[in-house]
Amino acid sequence: MSTPDFDSMSRKELRQYMLEHRDDNTAFEFYLDKFSNPNSPIYPAPQSLEDMSYLQKIIRQHIPEE
Repeated sequence: MSTPDFDSMSRKELRQYMLEHRDDNTAFEFYLDKFSNPNSPIYPAPQSLEDMSYLQKIIRQHIPEE
């Protein structure tokens, strides 16, 4: 079996391939490398109840009202 050319696959194609070949760790690692944003902010986990309530407030502000 030959290895597919992950570089030429779109995000949708690679995702479909991974769903069909769930044991292919190479495809999964390629997906993470290709589509992960290294500049994404990292947020620390809440350390107290006060932090948790603050986090909930921020999340509510970013959820559009229906």
